[in-house]
Amino acid sequence: MVPRSNDPAMTAQADPWLAEEPPFEAPPDEDPAYRQPPANLEIEMALLGAVLVDNRIFEEVSDFLEAEHFFDPSHRRIYDAIRRLTERGGQATPDTLRDYFQQQDRLADVGGPRYLAELAASAIGVIDPKYYAQSIQDLHLRRALISIGGEVVNEAYDSDLDLTATSRIEKAEHRLFELATTGAEQTGFRPFVRTLESTIDMAERAFNREGLAGVTTGFRDLDAKLGGLQQSDLVVLAGRPGMGKTALATNIAFNAGRASLRERDGFDEMQEIDGYAVAFFSLEMSAEQLALRILGEQAQVSSDEVRRGRITNAQFDSVVQASRELENLKLFIDDTPAISVSQLRTRARRLLRTNGRLDLIVVDYIQLMQPGGGRRPENRVQEVSEITRGLKTVAKELNLPILALSQLSRAVEQREDKRPHLADLRESGSIEQDADVVMFIYRHEYYLERQEPEDLNSDKHREWQEEMDRVHNLADVIIAKQRHGPTGKVELYFEGRFTRFGNLEKTRDGEPPV
Repeated sequence: MVPRSNDPAMTAQADPWLAEEPPFEAPPDEDPAYRQPPANLEIEMALLGAVLVDNRIFEEVSDFLEAEHFFDPSHRRIYDAIRRLTERGGQATPDTLRDYFQQQDRLADVGGPRYLAELAASAIGVIDPKYYAQSIQDLHLRRALISIGGEVVNEAYDSDLDLTATSRIEKAEHRLFELATTGAEQTGFRPFVRTLESTIDMAERAFNREGLAGVTTGFRDLDAKLGGLQQSDLVVLAGRPGMGKTALATNIAFNAGRASLRERDGFDEMQEIDGYAVAFFSLEMSAEQLALRILGEQAQVSSDEVRRGRITNAQFDSVVQASRELENLKLFIDDTPAISVSQLRTRARRLLRTNGRLDLIVVDYIQLMQPGGGRRPENRVQEVSEITRGLKTVAKELNLPILALSQLSRAVEQREDKRPHLADLRESGSIEQDADVVMFIYRHEYYLERQEPEDLNSDKHREWQEEMDRVHNLADVIIAKQRHGPTGKVELYFEGRFTRFGNLEKTRDGEPPV
């Protein structure tokens, strides 16, 4: 093998590859606590040899295998040299590598020409190079995991009182999330026929469910516009305070949890589908408050009156009856405040494992989340960008839609027309970029009722009353962005007393009934 210096500082200064992952020095044999770090030099040699014999193998593995994944520093340098030579359109062979390292006066650092020839000879017996590359990457992740574990232990012993145990846990979770994301296997290119098959499956699912390919929102017109909430999509629902975005998200979660869809089976017969499993991360409201809202919506009793105990016997019976109907609802609530993306991902994966399925995640709301890593970037836009990118990553990894709520900036209140636009999203650049669908909830009645003229007998008041009658109980869901579908507006019925949305029944001319 390649000789190494015993001085770590001199070694790192002489070669930056060694500074990234310094070699492990084995303690005396009598130390029973020492365990050899996971590595397999024979596999590394065999893969490098196979690449030197046939450079086309590098194209198969370079999509996910990096130089730093190798344990031996000389192997890292050789793999990086192969990458540089092939990117220039050249051939990577023992001879070209010898010339490459000689020009840099680094040939001795990789064992000399004899070692390069030995690598090529070690390629004999390599049947599946990709398997070898995945093994090298897996061993690298194991070493990185050991490193993170050591850092967690050392930081836990640290007596710095400014860093709480919770912040240390948060930092560790963020490191693990980054490691898991980095270690995820790249999908790379897929033959068009395979992509076409999955597309036909989606089209068949939409046909069998009468146009609904994704998770239902429970609202007829909204499902027709979106085709349901699609797998791997990040759907952002935004609105100003008082518009009812939490109520709409709660309604969607409830509707999905109790959904009973009809689908054609292989014999063209209709069959019933059970409800979806929904994880609701409520960063603003407690689990009890959220459950009380849902209970009030279904019992058609004001949740505030239920909380204060100001209900009649008949209303109490309705609440009890509604609670029995909700017992089997596939809705799971996590009300941890200031949760991070890494924590959300860990808990969602745990729920998926224990429950057997998970179809939808709801987050209320983005601006209350933490980016992770136990830090808060000075730039709020960068912080939100990290959160939205993380949510999109989780949506793709778990292959389910994430419905995330967002605030709007106060600029809306300064305009005469208060219908929101994409530019009104708070920290809009990152949210608009990462989201597959952006929807706004807008209720004109909310603003109009605050503009009532003082003179009750004036023409202005009569005009105001006519306008109030026209928009009473109306809510607009404005679809401002949809990557794979149309934009536009959907009207819903809103009953403020019960904070409940519903389908808007229209007359034959398309207008809501008066």
